Amino acid sequence: MSIVSTNEDDEDAPAVVPFPKSAASDERKARERILVAAEELFAGFGFDGASLRQIAVRAEVPVGLVSYHFTSKLGVYRAVFELRTPVVVEQRKAGLALAAMEEDPTRRLEMIIKAIVLPMLNLRAAEHHNHFGVLMAREISDPRSGERGIIQDMFDPIAIIVIEHLKEVLPHRSPAQIHWAYQMMVGLMSFTMYDAGRISRLSNGAADPDDPAPTMRYLLDIMMHGMRGAPAATTPELKTP
Repeated sequence: MSIVSTNEDDEDAPAVVPFPKSAASDERKARERILVAAEELFAGFGFDGASLRQIAVRAEVPVGLVSYHFTSKLGVYRAVFELRTPVVVEQRKAGLALAAMEEDPTRRLEMIIKAIVLPMLNLRAAEHHNHFGVLMAREISDPRSGERGIIQDMFDPIAIIVIEHLKEVLPHRSPAQIHWAYQMMVGLMSFTMYDAGRISRLSNGAADPDDPAPTMRYLLDIMMHGMRGAPAATTPELKTP
């Protein structure tokens, strides 16, 4: 942001004078606080449940400043994903690149699954509060997420790449089975990210999603078996009496 003053060399030409660095720094910090507050509130209450006023109060800024930086609630919401998603996507791409170099199909499938799931488990363990993981899970499962276009714009491109990797490593599976395999993987990951302590409570601490190594091991076993195991026997179609 800047202000305009008169240039001494040309009185008719306005000169752009930047705000002091301290003011620019304060503005940047305020923007960062808004995004941190928005991530926490959207994770806790969802897109529809959180308001710009709540975000402003949590960030300790005027409501007008939130609107100035992001225009609307959707603008703030998308900005949170735009800030956080690239790291997740790049980690997945790096994991998939390593998987592509593996010749053994079983090992390669394991690496594909880890490339998608492990970064999110590590994020949950590292940040403790897990706001972005919960926010992702909310957006994936929200019936109105298609209206916002975030999953389509930011996650579908990497999803298509993952599905192509699955096709290569599971050539005996039909297109429908491949896509359901991907859906199962994302579903298990999302439900684990969204868990607020129930599985730990039910298991008396034996199953702890905040401990990424064993969690990944258990989820990997389920996913590998589901993707590579024998298909279920066909059951007769139920008839309505």
